[in-house]
Amino acid sequence: MITVEGLTAKIKQRIETYNNDDYPLNKRVVVSDDLLDSRNHILATDIISPFAVPRQNLSAMDGYALAQGSTLSADSSIDIIGESQAGSPYSGDIKAGQGVRIFTGAVVPDSCDTVVMQENTDFAAIKDHIDKSQPYSITLSKAANPQDNIRSQGEEIEAGEAVLQKGKRLNPTDISLLSNLGFDKVDVYQPLTVGVLATGDELVAIGNELTSLAQIYNSNTPTLKTLLSSLPITIRDYGIIPDNLDKTTAAVTQAMQECDVLISTAGVSVGDYDFLTTVIEQLGQINHYKVAMKPGKPFVFGELTQNLAKPVLYFGLPGNPLSTVVGSLQFVIPALWQMSGAAPQERPIQLSLTATLKNDIKKAAGRKDFQRGILTQTETGEFYVESFSKQQSHRVKQLSHANCFIVLAQDSSNVAAGEQVQVQPFPWLYN
Repeated sequence: MITVEGLTAKIKQRIETYNNDDYPLNKRVVVSDDLLDSRNHILATDIISPFAVPRQNLSAMDGYALAQGSTLSADSSIDIIGESQAGSPYSGDIKAGQGVRIFTGAVVPDSCDTVVMQENTDFAAIKDHIDKSQPYSITLSKAANPQDNIRSQGEEIEAGEAVLQKGKRLNPTDISLLSNLGFDKVDVYQPLTVGVLATGDELVAIGNELTSLAQIYNSNTPTLKTLLSSLPITIRDYGIIPDNLDKTTAAVTQAMQECDVLISTAGVSVGDYDFLTTVIEQLGQINHYKVAMKPGKPFVFGELTQNLAKPVLYFGLPGNPLSTVVGSLQFVIPALWQMSGAAPQERPIQLSLTATLKNDIKKAAGRKDFQRGILTQTETGEFYVESFSKQQSHRVKQLSHANCFIVLAQDSSNVAAGEQVQVQPFPWLYN
């Protein structure tokens, strides 16, 4: 039975080979996405700036642009002969000792090399007596220096500069940058196709009626789809597969021909009617089975290879709802980001922090434990966490009411109130 850390490393290593050899990133299909639809998609090419930013010298302040050679000491007098507004630059000649009124973001005339803040002139005292249609004079109340308050052409971005690198996961600030550069489309990797299926004779799809007390609704597929909703993938739902070897084989065979990845829920334990592991071994191989964690021990990582040009990676999650969430957050979602071509620094971070435990926790050594809890923060910034008294993996209301996992090391045992514990806040609290 592999450790959580060991399985994480094995999955990452296998996907690195997959991205380099089985389905190389440099040979992936590239699609042109509308910019507003590109959030969380992965850039397939570097983004090169078509022009400098700023495109010309701009004023960083409201004030006065002064001509080169002007005297910049306090009490100097400057003749103001016009205005430069954002979108409406001044186009006349300006000589030493002259200047123009200028506003934030407006073009600094070529003959000017200094912008004096309005507050560093006597403008406030004389503004009510000025006829702005005619030249007027201002007096500097504070000495200035050449290049003061000027955003120089290209000081942020040079024309031809690579502003975003291939492998970047596009976020709202990237959309802002690309919009400023005039991009309305971007080249991204074509989303992976991810198949999902659930197994079990007892399952009924939501929206249908339960006709027997032995039936339950299939909650795992909606849960899984929601957990994966922010990923740059296309999901294919293969529905609910009965506990039947032939039907399980048929469903997996179809999925492996149509998908890059297959994720299943239930059917991976050792029961008489759990057929998925048998089918995966017939159509491919199981790389790892069983992980030392609670809940989610019967987690399967494998691949489907029969008659395929490239392997279809397989993740088999246990059937209870909590295991679906834990296994997805710890293994499946990080793996899919890596498979999608996201550079290491672009993959979502699993936030972990230390909190003071508010109640005793019982734990047996041997498996890494993910217990549901409620994390709170005091006004002074200290974190406290309380574990639910019952931690059975089928308790869906408790899972809904929790906001974090309390993560207890594999070799640890009981933990007393007041001790420090590691906590993973649920990512939807901060995403």
